[in-house]
Amino acid sequence: MQKEDYYARIEAPEMRDYGVYLQCDKLLACQKPLNGMVNGDELQFQIVHQVEELWMKLMAYTLVDVIAFMEKHDTHRVVTLMGRVHRIMRMMTAQLDLLETMSPKEYQEIRLQLGNGSGQESPGFKFLLRMPPDLWHAFKANYLDAAGLTVSDIYDGRYDHGDSYVVAEALVEYDELFQKFRANHIYLIQRSIGLGSKSLKGRPVELLQAGTRHRFFPDLWDVRAEMTDRWGGQYGVVRDSISKHDAAE
Repeated sequence: MQKEDYYARIEAPEMRDYGVYLQCDKLLACQKPLNGMVNGDELQFQIVHQVEELWMKLMAYTLVDVIAFMEKHDTHRVVTLMGRVHRIMRMMTAQLDLLETMSPKEYQEIRLQLGNGSGQESPGFKFLLRMPPDLWHAFKANYLDAAGLTVSDIYDGRYDHGDSYVVAEALVEYDELFQKFRANHIYLIQRSIGLGSKSLKGRPVELLQAGTRHRFFPDLWDVRAEMTDRWGGQYGVVRDSISKHDAAE
């Protein structure tokens, strides 16, 4: 069978109930025609990025529910849904590995098809970047202020591993996983086009690294350093050894 025959069958799937429900005909038509791909890796490039957009849509949808459940102080639902978000973030990061199967030359050929496009224009990515302030406001209003607590209280002074703490840690994990995704993306860029290059908009790729240093919920990170300063007042001071070996010396 010729490639064209295979392509025709791939692009015109048999549509029974399952395919109709999932709108597979429309879904599989979201990529360029198979005989119009610039090389054998362009389909992979399009699908990986389209799937990422779908995962980000699901994350945004889920985080909207998280905010609503925070406002109801329904901690079980908050933690369960944040667990879903965490799993999506891990899958998104793992999917980037597929793009490392492209050679730098094949990526350059695909890159020329993007016009002035950039991953920074991703609708899903940009939307997710706008959500953390709303998540923080819902957390602060319902899990701190309503209970007369501070971040320091839930982590140290009045720590009881209660609802406020577990929700805070769910937010921290989301923050961490999101930044890991961004960091992995930087490594992908380094492997495909190099960090010394410019983006399609003419800006140095190194500017993307600034995003990996950003934190959605800085108060939840800063408290750890503050605790270390309080608890570590004796750090660096010579103290009696707890080891018999050291004591003998």
